[in-house]
Amino acid sequence: MILGIIPSRYASSRFPAKALADIDGKTMIRRVYEQASKAKKLDEIVVATDHEAIVEEVKSFGGNVVMTSENHQSGTDRCYEAYQNFEQKGAEYVVNIQGDEPYLYPEQIDELVDVLQAKNAEIATLIKKIESNQELLNFSEVKVIYNNQNEAIYFSRWPIPFYRGVEESQWYHHLDYYKHIGIYGFRTDILAKICELQPSKLEKAESLEQLRWIENGFKVSLGFTEYESYCVDTPEDLKITLAKMKGK
Repeated sequence: MILGIIPSRYASSRFPAKALADIDGKTMIRRVYEQASKAKKLDEIVVATDHEAIVEEVKSFGGNVVMTSENHQSGTDRCYEAYQNFEQKGAEYVVNIQGDEPYLYPEQIDELVDVLQAKNAEIATLIKKIESNQELLNFSEVKVIYNNQNEAIYFSRWPIPFYRGVEESQWYHHLDYYKHIGIYGFRTDILAKICELQPSKLEKAESLEQLRWIENGFKVSLGFTEYESYCVDTPEDLKITLAKMKGK
């Protein structure tokens, strides 16, 4: 069984109650749920939240939802608590679907599941080729380097690798750079283990949870996608995302 979990926290500091924000007549959480439901390789989908208003919204459109603690430090921790409600169903893998991507491509979920199953991966995620120097130098875009087995070596907000002897503005033209797409899949036994880990030095430095896993010896397998990711962290992000999608 492959379980898709959408963690949805109510008290976002930059966009309070964004899960309930209206997007062309539907709430954000409903749009994420409906997009995830189009994936072909998930057996079940559930929203994991910490607020009754989100519970009621998900129930109103017939979705599955579980209440989780308000005290989780990450969406991964929230996913693990939600998974425990389904443990008896024998889920082999959990897919952590971001709750703030209303225009999520369901194909990305299927691509991720392919990586999980093909390699029986401990952890899997997606990466996409960077398409401009501006994107490469944007610290909000997380870059990744990987080994010959398509396993992540490191994630960074800084452009990596450094290209010696070439002007920074020309790096993009000399090498293929890749950015991280924030969807994760976990083998369920591994999910339990990583949720016991303490925050690491590199994680704190970059503010990237996945570095905790790498520092502790877990392998993060990578899949390549051509689909873009549109994450909504602020009301301004929502305006930009709507404009992009209407322009397609």
